[in-house]
Amino acid sequence: MPTEPRHARPRPPAHAQGAAAFHGPLTAAAVSGIMATLAKRIEPRTELQYATPFELLVAVVLSAQATDRSVNAATRTLFPVARTAEAMLRLGVDGLKEHIKSIGLFNTKAANIIALSRQLIEQHGGHVPAERENLEALPGVGRKTANVVLNVAFGQPTLAVDTHVHRVANRTGMVRAATVEQTEQALLERIPKRFLMHAHHYLILHGRYCCTARAPACATCPIRGQCLFPDKR
Repeated sequence: MPTEPRHARPRPPAHAQGAAAFHGPLTAAAVSGIMATLAKRIEPRTELQYATPFELLVAVVLSAQATDRSVNAATRTLFPVARTAEAMLRLGVDGLKEHIKSIGLFNTKAANIIALSRQLIEQHGGHVPAERENLEALPGVGRKTANVVLNVAFGQPTLAVDTHVHRVANRTGMVRAATVEQTEQALLERIPKRFLMHAHHYLILHGRYCCTARAPACATCPIRGQCLFPDKR
């Protein structure tokens, strides 16, 4: 069996390489400063319209690869006729499609929402569970969706990482991570606990309206002085 030359170091596994890149070039103090600045300027709230945990869950499932505005337009007619898991199940896949057909991937989303409604009734008495394991066991519910529901509906300090959060965290130098999963882990390690409850709202809204993917508004950015983005405009 061939042996490895003594001078060669074994490559760490992929997850270890990601972990090594987590902390990024910004210091812990700078990360704390960024969060403090955003906390002063941004009202931490979801832009999805909902009245109950079930409505929030449905809205977040619908929001995958869709804008909050398009989801709100659809749920404006949907929720008055399907406010509960039982009502949604009675509406059925075809009935649900009529309300959400303007949203991308509506066929898959309709099937998942009816399936998760049935599962909520059969396993949770029609109520949305407040445990990650139970949420992620629902059809169409992944980690990001579960994080949003746990945070917004149940007040847990989770951090939902979407494309906005991933972009802002890496562009500023808060973290250096290749995937949204790595970014989530890194931010949970780096953001001070006092900011964690609303951290994903600060970062999402900053990314949506200031630190945009194209032509970010660097000239008016409140964290311009701390940000390490080299192409400030």
